[in-house]
Amino acid sequence: MSATGIRLHAPAPGWSLDADVVVVGSGVAGLTAALRCSAAGLRTVVVTKARLDDGSTRWAQGGIAAAFGEGDTPEQHLDDTLVAGVGLCDEEAVRTLVTEGPDAVRRLIETGAHFDTGPEGAIELTREGGHHRRRIVHAGGDATGAEVSRALVEAVRARGIPTVENALVLDLLTDADGRTAGVSLHVMGEGQHDGVGAVQAPAVVLATGGMGQVFSATTNPSVSTGDGVALALRAGAEVSDLEFVQFHPTVLFLGADAEGQQPLISEAVRGEGAHLVDADGVRFMVGQHELAELAPRDIVTKGITRRMQERGAEHMYLDARHFGADMWATRFPTILAACRAHGIDPVTEPIPVAPAAHYASGGVRTDPHGRTTVPGLYACGEVACTGVHGANRLASNSLLEGLVYAERIAADITTQHARNTLHACVPHPVARPETPSHPLLPPEARFAIQRVMTEGAGVLRSAESLKEAAARLARIHAEAAGALAEHGKTAEPGVDTWETTNLLCVARVLVAAAQRREETRGCHWREDHPDRDDEAWRRHIVVRLNPDRTLAAHTTATPDFPPTRPSPQEQ
Repeated sequence: MSATGIRLHAPAPGWSLDADVVVVGSGVAGLTAALRCSAAGLRTVVVTKARLDDGSTRWAQGGIAAAFGEGDTPEQHLDDTLVAGVGLCDEEAVRTLVTEGPDAVRRLIETGAHFDTGPEGAIELTREGGHHRRRIVHAGGDATGAEVSRALVEAVRARGIPTVENALVLDLLTDADGRTAGVSLHVMGEGQHDGVGAVQAPAVVLATGGMGQVFSATTNPSVSTGDGVALALRAGAEVSDLEFVQFHPTVLFLGADAEGQQPLISEAVRGEGAHLVDADGVRFMVGQHELAELAPRDIVTKGITRRMQERGAEHMYLDARHFGADMWATRFPTILAACRAHGIDPVTEPIPVAPAAHYASGGVRTDPHGRTTVPGLYACGEVACTGVHGANRLASNSLLEGLVYAERIAADITTQHARNTLHACVPHPVARPETPSHPLLPPEARFAIQRVMTEGAGVLRSAESLKEAAARLARIHAEAAGALAEHGKTAEPGVDTWETTNLLCVARVLVAAAQRREETRGCHWREDHPDRDDEAWRRHIVVRLNPDRTLAAHTTATPDFPPTRPSPQEQ
């Protein structure tokens, strides 16, 4: 796959570091990959957008799904995952996840993570939507992500792995043959490194998380602006299944105009017996699915949305008053505190909830070893599309995917390094006259993009809403491109303009894929095509960026992904 030649408009690097592998991101996927690479003797550098513990992982409440319970098996976990993915999961990728998952969790425990245990010391398990068994390990009641992040951050610091914090990754560096040679990045604030620099390495692992900030309301932190997907597209990589954005059904409703990160009410609350009700106290999910409130997330989200439409309401309610004060305080202390901070006491009243953007099931397309279509570029975690999630991620499979596929990436990089098939870093010059510079958007365009996406490509989609969204995004893009072409002007380079430009890039791809998929499947809901169509659409939509900044999309011929570019030893 040839690179586009497109880069973000940015100053030339003023400093550089050398490494065998650079990991971009400090969530469960990134730090696991870094620890495994470092343990194998590779010179490893971690680059992260904020502090080491500021990624999406620490916000995860529910837990990690793995077949630990008595009578549970990886095969049962596989079946639940395939059902949730609505025909688009890669079965072998899922089999890898569920069979390697339990040992990956045990290694996480060996790294220092402490999960909740019962009186006799056994790990406690809970249940979430789409799971037929209790198989979710959790920590601190509802603070699993925080504990996982703590353990991994401490391990990375104990190993002395070099880290560059407060650094926004800009673009992939490549050698003359188009192979990965590192990344350019901008460090925000004073420190050992400041401003634009580069980490030169023959292997780059993207673990940059999601892109929830492309919508007005999301459970994602402010750093989730799709930087990894946008970088990969500019580098010539393929992305897939970006239309499948999971909207979490139970997010604390703070008002119709609420924007930015919203408090999540974990699915584990429903797993422990909370009920979804309307204003009259009617449990509207009963009869819609055999699991009622514990149906897969796309089904619950649709159920809530339909009931809101029927009642002309802005939200529904989650009723867990029957838990009692003690259970709320011990099992869900984080959620209890968040609700009370917003004037709601779930011990005595139902919680107002509504769906909000939560998780990107698609992303940068990878093979079973995390390799993308660009040699030397790997991806894992939410930024990647491994084939595990299909059209709708099963609850608590995300942290597990980060663990399992990060370890597989580290193993592959270690093998390539041992065979001397990772090429020496001879990076392409960062600024060349013939290299097209990507027009940067002014920071205020971010809010326009979010409104467009929320109105036209949110929970409910149609040909008309998507056509309007595509047109509005095209105008935003054209205005910036026109100013650059006609006047040589672009917004001033900086974190806000780079992030906004990345958001527009991923928004355009998401809308293009959603327009193309004329059916309802998983978390992609087309009002004008309400049925699932396996004959025509049990396929993947793959998108890449052309050198002229247009999008090239195609649909795969079968449900199987075509192979990514061969690994170095296969060429």
